[in-house]
Amino acid sequence: MRIHALPTDVLDRARKLAGTDEHHEVHVEFPGTPLRCCLRKAEAGEPLILFRHTPTAGTGPYEELGPVFAHAEPCDGPASTTEFPEAFRHAPRTLRAYTADGRIHDGEIAEPETLTETVTRVLDDPRVAEIQVRSVSHGCFLFAITRD
Repeated sequence: MRIHALPTDVLDRARKLAGTDEHHEVHVEFPGTPLRCCLRKAEAGEPLILFRHTPTAGTGPYEELGPVFAHAEPCDGPASTTEFPEAFRHAPRTLRAYTADGRIHDGEIAEPETLTETVTRVLDDPRVAEIQVRSVSHGCFLFAITRD
């Protein structure tokens, strides 16, 4: 599997627009916030931006727009792009599978102890092009997974 944080061009654009309108806010104190740039949780005092984002999977009526947090300044990105991020493996996650043409194919909630196995099983279906990993409580997009 290949883990996908937000693309650099999306982050660069959001950072450039930070604080310029109601869709690109600047924040400083949100420890524990899930960051979509490096796929870890924010630490106390880290400058962050909050902005609207549409994940790449999902087209037409399946296209969604939602809030995401990222570092206000460029960071090193995720520690790994081949393993489920450590910061996101200790809670249930919604896995939403999409086909290559952007339609929802399937969805399920994966428990922490079976995350990797569930992702592998979902990706074994040749109709699945991408999985969106989301928060169970809020439904927020966290990151995407594709086949390696």
